[in-house]
Amino acid sequence: MNTNDIATMLAENYARALRLYPGQVIVDLRALRDNMRMLVSRVGQDVEPGQHAPEVMGVVKADAYGHGLLPCALAALAGGATWLGTAQPYEALRLRKAGISESRCHILTWLTSAPTTPFADLIDNNIDISVGSLDSLDAVAQAARALHKPARVHVKVDTGFGRNGFTPAGFNNALAKLSSYAHEGVITVVGQWSHLAVADSPDVPEFVDATDRQIQQFHEFTHRMCEAGVAPQIRHLANTAATLNRPEIRFELVRPGIGLYGYEPDPSMGTSQTYGLTPAMTLQAQLGTVKSVEAGHGISYGRTYLTPDNTSTAIVPLGYADGIVRSASGFDMQGTRHVDKPGGPVRVETTQGARILNVSGRVCMDQFIVDLKGNAEELGVHEGDTVTLFGPGRGVDYAEPTADDWAEAAGTISYEIMTGIGPRVPRLYRNAYEVLDDCDIAKLDAQSLI
Repeated sequence: MNTNDIATMLAENYARALRLYPGQVIVDLRALRDNMRMLVSRVGQDVEPGQHAPEVMGVVKADAYGHGLLPCALAALAGGATWLGTAQPYEALRLRKAGISESRCHILTWLTSAPTTPFADLIDNNIDISVGSLDSLDAVAQAARALHKPARVHVKVDTGFGRNGFTPAGFNNALAKLSSYAHEGVITVVGQWSHLAVADSPDVPEFVDATDRQIQQFHEFTHRMCEAGVAPQIRHLANTAATLNRPEIRFELVRPGIGLYGYEPDPSMGTSQTYGLTPAMTLQAQLGTVKSVEAGHGISYGRTYLTPDNTSTAIVPLGYADGIVRSASGFDMQGTRHVDKPGGPVRVETTQGARILNVSGRVCMDQFIVDLKGNAEELGVHEGDTVTLFGPGRGVDYAEPTADDWAEAAGTISYEIMTGIGPRVPRLYRNAYEVLDDCDIAKLDAQSLI
């Protein structure tokens, strides 16, 4: 297909998507690739002569943080990732079935349950498995024994997070089983790993101390594994925050998640631009009804927003069924019940330039309303206009709203904003032909490329 044919196809795909649904998630695969390149480059800095740089895992759990599992996995690999990570085993299996072979990258999955996880399928597909309980370790060994194929396991240790993993007190029993199963040949102990609780708060001394204690505990687990004869081949502890700011714990592998998608782990660490990251996701919608209303008109359920002046309003046809969190509603009640809470920001193009408006009143199931703060005709705002809820940019002060801005309006984090966008909002992908080779392009839904 020549360049002109590709351009025509992409334009037709975009036009089709606008007819199918009045909102779209647009993911820039070039941004994803370049974010991964930056992370790979960062962990390659300051490596001692003769030492290998840590490898980098692209964490693509939760449908790649809402961006789309397979396209993002391929973009991460194009950027230099040599591992992929999923919480749910079915996502790891999807990646293998899509044609990402073990010769191309390792895949680790970690949220398992002894009675229900298809361990045999994981082992058969050369997927690394996290074990953090005796039951899961026994189930993995049993599946491997039946297949006559050793399972590649990563030992999850609880260093203070309180979630999955073996505790220090119960680790002797785990070590005995690990040693026995390794000697039998039904498991290969590949890795040791853990999760950090507060590495994304480097401005809080108490949290820095807590991270230091987790690191020390991690080293103690390593020592005990070595003494038991099941020394890990690789260790991984660093999430995005530690990958960026804790070079001493990059070990042999790092696991950036949110950084791959272009966001800092917490605003206290700075912004995306601080680290050379570019948000990959844009959420946009096409306006529904635009109309004029008088001053004092109630907007949405509960009359929590009353228009202060004669104005125009516009419907944005996305609601909490699409992941527009209700907590991002905007209140502006007048009189004795006065409450002033800005809702989530929306960028609207007007005859006076780009303008940030906010959710006015409560978010509904399928829609929300914005007060245009003026006459729609004079502003040049009409039904069908495309507005941007968030995307790459510098924030609302520059009329460039981000997922961080929506998180602030909703009292949550950018992770929830992105992962919560519902499946009925189509995912579309830019720059696929620049980032991916023909073989990888063929793995994708051709109609999702724009």
